[in-house]
Amino acid sequence: MNRVQQFWRRNVLALFLSAKALISPMAFGVNALVLDRKGRVLLVRHTYMPGWQLPGGGVDRGEPPDAAIVRELEEEIGLTESAAPELIGIFTRRLFWIGNVIALYRVTDAKYKFKSNSEIREMMLADPAAPPDGLSPATKRRLAELAHNTAPSPYW
Repeated sequence: MNRVQQFWRRNVLALFLSAKALISPMAFGVNALVLDRKGRVLLVRHTYMPGWQLPGGGVDRGEPPDAAIVRELEEEIGLTESAAPELIGIFTRRLFWIGNVIALYRVTDAKYKFKSNSEIREMMLADPAAPPDGLSPATKRRLAELAHNTAPSPYW
């Protein structure tokens, strides 16, 4: 294949992928069940969303999801050290016309230095079997599955 053909093939592919993203946008996110030695799970309260949530965020273009969750935990809770993130599952949710895929990780042996910041107002450790009021629906589902050792729903 000559250079002109390579150029056109590459650019037609780029246009196709760009049009596909506009027609069918997809977001990829990561969240974590950060567990302490007593089995409590770390929850955060964002400054821009109501309720208690699992920490996490978006995966940057080209970023491995396990690296993304470590980066998000560093940013959100001041993670300084932990065991390697362990993938629990992949979940899906639809938000308006956007598809959302979330990779959920278990993180243990976490050490962190939390400071309230522009994104995270506060954090707490909660017993999954007796969670606080005000959980997001997805967080409530994940904690119930953890507390009762049940198979996770595929939906976030």
